[in-house]
Amino acid sequence: MNKKTLNHYLSLALLLSSILLPFSSCSYKQDQVLFEGSKQTNTSISAATAYRIRPQDILQVRNLQNVKYIVDDAPSASSSSSSSVNADNQTYQVEEDSTVGLPVLGNVKVAGLTRYEAEKRIAYLYSKTLLKDPVIQVKILNLKVTLMGEVKTPGNYQLVKDKTTLTEILGEAGGLTSKGDEKNIKIIRGPQENPQVTEIDLSKLSSLSNPACILQNQDIIYVSESRHAIKNEKLQNLTNIAQPALTLLNTVLLIFTLSK
Repeated sequence: MNKKTLNHYLSLALLLSSILLPFSSCSYKQDQVLFEGSKQTNTSISAATAYRIRPQDILQVRNLQNVKYIVDDAPSASSSSSSSVNADNQTYQVEEDSTVGLPVLGNVKVAGLTRYEAEKRIAYLYSKTLLKDPVIQVKILNLKVTLMGEVKTPGNYQLVKDKTTLTEILGEAGGLTSKGDEKNIKIIRGPQENPQVTEIDLSKLSSLSNPACILQNQDIIYVSESRHAIKNEKLQNLTNIAQPALTLLNTVLLIFTLSK
């Protein structure tokens, strides 16, 4: 193999590397584009307020003096309601007219009330008609948030209590992956056509008292990949791409050596 042929193979190897190299950065950019947005979208999320019950919400209503049923007997079919009732779990759906059908009481307007206000109203009505000093518990079962990105167990998570925090939900999901960036966690809130986005830096203790970290129904939490992980990934991509070119170069040099 003459020098001219060797130079030809070397040029081919370098050309191959130059062609493939941009694809590594392209792959990275595609993986990271989700929820990046412009800085103009990173508006501050207002402080969380108590959730108010809406039509189609699913309520669990229990009398803590008798945890099996609200009253001593199971809800009867004659109870006034088109609401969805599950006697085992004591769940009731809020109808479009803002009411929920409850045993004995019939339809009770609850839409627009907080969970606490609904407990007080239902307890008052039962105390007037049936029960002595009832202790009513109301839970809203359909409230949830969605975790995405670098968390160990992404998915939908139920908000089972008032004022559930970001750290509580992340803990329930098993925390961040080794690639997760605790300094760049986004909370996306509000309507899809005009969501509010805020970035949370959990490496700062002050973030724990940030009102935006109190989650609301339908929030999306996105954990970005850390810069360190990104660099390692890009380096790995570069290594994977360069390896074939280096193999080709070594083969050419070996052939050139043996041909002498």
